[in-house]
Amino acid sequence: MAADTLSKTFAALADPTRREILARLASGEKSVTELAAPFQMSLPGISKHLKVLERAGLIARGRDAQWRPCRLQAGPLKDVADWVEHYRRHWEESLDRLDAYLQELQSKENQADASEGTH
Repeated sequence: MAADTLSKTFAALADPTRREILARLASGEKSVTELAAPFQMSLPGISKHLKVLERAGLIARGRDAQWRPCRLQAGPLKDVADWVEHYRRHWEESLDRLDAYLQELQSKENQADASEGTH
């Protein structure tokens, strides 16, 4: 996976309108007009967002007579998930080590309390 591809994907995902467009496309193909409906935005404004998503490889646009359906292309999202997974594992391992350390401290504290009680 090229870093440039990942950068384009993150840049495209940085905008909440584009994330909402992707969420709407997750349920199936939609026309530009259908995608624009919930937004207080012009069709040219929506088209600009679609171009960013298309350049990032997150959507594909087709042509069926006058209808130009847009559909989700999830491949770049998997690349993002794979990249994030590396860091998730790192934090889980760090938290697991912290948990083990805290349990060790608790155990030592309990042993100290128990030995004080026997004297």
